[in-house]
Amino acid sequence: MENHSNFIKTIMIQDLESKKHTDIITRFPPEPNGYLHIGHARAVINNFELAKNFGGKTNLRFDDTNPGKEDVEYVNAIIEDIKWLGYTPSNIYYASDYFGEMYKRAVLLIQKGLAYVDDLTAEEISKTRGNLTTPGVESKNRNRPIEENLRLFEAMKNGEFKEGEVVLRAKIDMSSPNMNMRDPVLYRISYAEHHNTGKQWCIYPMYDYAHPLEDAIEGITHSLCSLEFEDHRPLYDWVVRETEMPLVPRQIEFGRLSIENTVMSKRYLKQLVDEKKVIGWDDPRMPTLSGMRRRGYTPEAIRNFILGTGLSRINTTVSTEMLESFLRDDLSVNTVKMMGVVDPLKVTITNYPEGQFETLSVPFDVNRPELGNKTVFFGRDLYIEREDFIEEKPNKNWKRLAKDVEVRLFHAYFIKCTDVIKDAFGNITEILATYDPETKSGSGFDQRKPNGTIHFVSAHNAIKAQFNLFGPLVFDGDTPFMERLNPESWIKKHGFIEAAFSEALPTKSFQLMRVGYFTFDKLSNTNDVQLNRIVELKSSFQK
Repeated sequence: MENHSNFIKTIMIQDLESKKHTDIITRFPPEPNGYLHIGHARAVINNFELAKNFGGKTNLRFDDTNPGKEDVEYVNAIIEDIKWLGYTPSNIYYASDYFGEMYKRAVLLIQKGLAYVDDLTAEEISKTRGNLTTPGVESKNRNRPIEENLRLFEAMKNGEFKEGEVVLRAKIDMSSPNMNMRDPVLYRISYAEHHNTGKQWCIYPMYDYAHPLEDAIEGITHSLCSLEFEDHRPLYDWVVRETEMPLVPRQIEFGRLSIENTVMSKRYLKQLVDEKKVIGWDDPRMPTLSGMRRRGYTPEAIRNFILGTGLSRINTTVSTEMLESFLRDDLSVNTVKMMGVVDPLKVTITNYPEGQFETLSVPFDVNRPELGNKTVFFGRDLYIEREDFIEEKPNKNWKRLAKDVEVRLFHAYFIKCTDVIKDAFGNITEILATYDPETKSGSGFDQRKPNGTIHFVSAHNAIKAQFNLFGPLVFDGDTPFMERLNPESWIKKHGFIEAAFSEALPTKSFQLMRVGYFTFDKLSNTNDVQLNRIVELKSSFQK
């Protein structure tokens, strides 16, 4: 992050120069109730990179204060995602580690006359909070004696009340213009089993109470959060101050980053999983980090994208193309070029001997000779992309195969279409062509100029493959979420890849010439090859 400046980095520099802090400690505090998505990546990357820039440290802390929605599956997935992004937390903590301390601090608030047990229902509390123009109405329980509040709070802890029967509220200001300060709930009762503490506790702190205490306990210097928590900052500071925490963290808000046609809501993502609109949290169409990883996104591309978009005080939205451009930049220098046909059309080279084939030694990448060579096969029976052929050349801009038109096959020979075979419905099922043995790639032949160059796969030992082509999972709009799902977000094509895929590839991902960047899906095996298109090529050929 040395070359990326932002307002938070400036604040940290000032705090170090003024000796307010001698070290920078940040944290990433996910709630383990779902998988991380690309929006969370902004918080992860900036927290780790900012601290690293100053030689500081970053904690991973699970904000596990809501046992009814949390699961160890999500804990493990989050740890894996952060590791995949390239970061190692200085410590891994859980909010539940601090439940005892939080309880003691709540008792302190009660003793100071700053918290009380309330038996109003959630609906009644909501109604009595007022609105932006009307002050709230104080609860009838607001002035309970301190001793009674202490007794009732302990009874809450001991499981003597039902869920929702009572809560602990802060006693602040029911007429405050900031709604968050109108006696917010600090503790509620839940008998759900906790993934970490089991049934040890039946009262759980609310986020606005727990989070500042967690930061203070860990000595966090700069608590970075998204912009919607700006109005919560007075309550954050109140909790730290009134619970008399010795270390005082500073909350700083930054704008969220949204991407066009991308779901950035954990609730919506969970809905897609629960209603089986996707195959799971790691569905390659999902903007979860696990889904993007499965699709073939690289952590380098995501880091460069996040840092490249900067960090501002306002919410911003960028195009999908911006993210994809960072992905292409990374893939273009870290992949090799291979050949495959997604929508195959058979080609028969009529003047090539039946039952014979030849091999050509071709570099994986002419610009990186250290990667070595692959073996390309050429013979009588080939496959090309169906869209690379048209019966009659429409204009001079058509730089692919047509009847009586000659093109070069990558790394091989010139071929010319002489005839086509069609089925009963008039669909082309096969191309008949001839090849010129004098035009072998690398021979120096330059007597004629071909009408473009196209890729191919030899039918002799082509490998069958399923190509998974992805579009946006959902489109932006004002209609209900489920009505905006893209029915063509996953298109499956069945074609062939060249035999060189059976060799050890130098890279995990690769570029299929003129088709896009691909990687093997996690379900792929030698008997069922499945390839995920990571992203299309930046520019398409002219038609």
